[in-house]
Amino acid sequence: MAVVLDSDAVVGFLDRQDALHGAADAAVRELLPEQRLLVSVITYAEVLAGARLGHHNEDALRGFFVGLISGVLPVDVAIADKAADLRSRLKSLRMPDALILATAETDPDVDLIVTGDRRLAKLSGLRVKVRLLS
Repeated sequence: MAVVLDSDAVVGFLDRQDALHGAADAAVRELLPEQRLLVSVITYAEVLAGARLGHHNEDALRGFFVGLISGVLPVDVAIADKAADLRSRLKSLRMPDALILATAETDPDVDLIVTGDRRLAKLSGLRVKVRLLS
């Protein structure tokens, strides 16, 4: 099976100053030996933009994606449709987060999403489990 890491889980893992660093570091180290770690292309774009804005080291980020991430999942029409459904069910959910969650929900190999976003944990009726970093 596989796990999708949300953007804040990736940032938390890479940034020792991030409030979620300890929890994200522990989660990635626990999951890595037994699970394939995946990200949505939305997460890839968000954290890469953060690196180019000077928030993260781009070389470290690229090393993380090459060394630890098994794949970057694309967004297609089915995922966009699911994201629209999720966004309509929880109006406080931002569209990038809805797209990341929809990516996890629609991939049959994914059974868990790791996130620091409490809004994702509030959604009921999800196929995947939500592991909230705290």
